[in-house]
Amino acid sequence: MFAIRSTAFTERGAIPRKFTADGEDMSPPLEWADAPAGTRSFCLIVDDPDAPDPRAPQRTWVHWVLYNIPATVHELRADADRQGLPAGASQGRNDWQRTGYGGPSPPVGRHRYLHKLYALDVLLPDLGAPTKAQLLGAMGGHVLGEAQLIGTYLSGR
Repeated sequence: MFAIRSTAFTERGAIPRKFTADGEDMSPPLEWADAPAGTRSFCLIVDDPDAPDPRAPQRTWVHWVLYNIPATVHELRADADRQGLPAGASQGRNDWQRTGYGGPSPPVGRHRYLHKLYALDVLLPDLGAPTKAQLLGAMGGHVLGEAQLIGTYLSGR
């Protein structure tokens, strides 16, 4: 079964501070296995459906948009957005209106961070720096499978 995991935290476990905006703001290490047959590329979206307050969520905050990860790649090392993405991979815009990873920094409460990996049957054209919505639109009709890892974080502010 198509699955994604991290060596930094377990499913529904706490994301270590160094992978948050309260720490070093580095992307966590991720690895995946058992992609569907016919996978040509992967896309990753990391978002927080609990913004701004998990007791009264109002929107989903996008932390990272990544696409065209080659099908031969099965991991992203820690701090991949700054230390080097796999050849061919591109980043989109997060909700801070910048490309790259933006770590958890919730204003209140414990938030969930969904790391959603999509297996596609195509390599997408150059989308520039797409938003999550633009990437999802481009992926339409090409998703072979989805794997998800949820981490949590309670800001120390």
